Amino acid sequence: MATDPVARQRVVDALLLRFFEDDDPSEMLQDCQLTDRAFDGFGTLPGSDVGQAFTDRRALAATRVHRPLQAGICGTAQQGAESIVVSGGYEDDEDYGDVIVYTGQGGRDPDTGRQVRDQELTRGNAALVTSLTTGAPVRVVRGAGGEPKYSPTSGLRYDGLFRVEDYWSERGRAGYLVWRYRLTQLPLTEPTPPLAIPASRQPEGQQTPGRTKVTTQRIVRSTAVADFVKHAHDYTCQVCDIRLTTPTGAYAEAAHIQPLGRPHAGPDIAANVLCLCPNHHVLFDLGMLTIAADLTITSLAGGSHRERLREVPTHQIGREYLAYHLTHHAQPPAAHS
Repeated sequence: MATDPVARQRVVDALLLRFFEDDDPSEMLQDCQLTDRAFDGFGTLPGSDVGQAFTDRRALAATRVHRPLQAGICGTAQQGAESIVVSGGYEDDEDYGDVIVYTGQGGRDPDTGRQVRDQELTRGNAALVTSLTTGAPVRVVRGAGGEPKYSPTSGLRYDGLFRVEDYWSERGRAGYLVWRYRLTQLPLTEPTPPLAIPASRQPEGQQTPGRTKVTTQRIVRSTAVADFVKHAHDYTCQVCDIRLTTPTGAYAEAAHIQPLGRPHAGPDIAANVLCLCPNHHVLFDLGMLTIAADLTITSLAGGSHRERLREVPTHQIGREYLAYHLTHHAQPPAAHS
């Protein structure tokens, strides 16, 4: 063990966990100036392998693949989510293997495990939204209580990196508001984020960035539909009337109102697509901008926008899709403080 750095690190992690359970070991080591390049908690963990099995939550926490002994989400609203555990604890979870529709934390009775109140967009729930906005990958651990087809028969198993692609709120099976997240699995060859360095030190970067070939599955979107909507509005945002020009022509983005794919199953048709500038596309996807059936625009992010969404005779918006989006973003997101 003395010559094995991975084994030594695991022993140190186990001791820190035993005697300083509520503290972050990497932060403690940096505070003591015992290290100046510590793993920041995000992405592939040095010394861990996809498929690695753990007998229980304490063994899992000792390796830092998922640090909390009880919580299903590890992370903060400021930095994002490091990892989650999918183990069947929430009745609204859906596991399709390479796609997981994950239910946020909170609102359950500690004795019965039943949902007894609405969830809030705080703590781990807010952390997953931050991961969506930053694009940082999230480690996923599956437990024996999850979907049998994709879960271990006992204990827990590290199943690799996933990316948060969408989030929304809805009434769960018990009738209470829950926050849900769509995560998709990343290829095993996904580049690993670099180790963290002190914020005061400039990162070295790479003089000659490398390339990695990856294979992934994506929903096939109709280019013709997107082009039609953008042409119909002359590449002008329907929310703010800004038309961006580039050296090769105008630029706008086609935004689906009711998202495609599981579990939303929105159609890829013009009535379900908006022509937006990049800023308002992001705000719309995050629920910070909503549009009512009368086309009234509500923005929680500030900035200038039209009072009502602009339509043109050749492109009319399906009100049922606006209603779906509004329903799934009914509760305003909590501010990240």
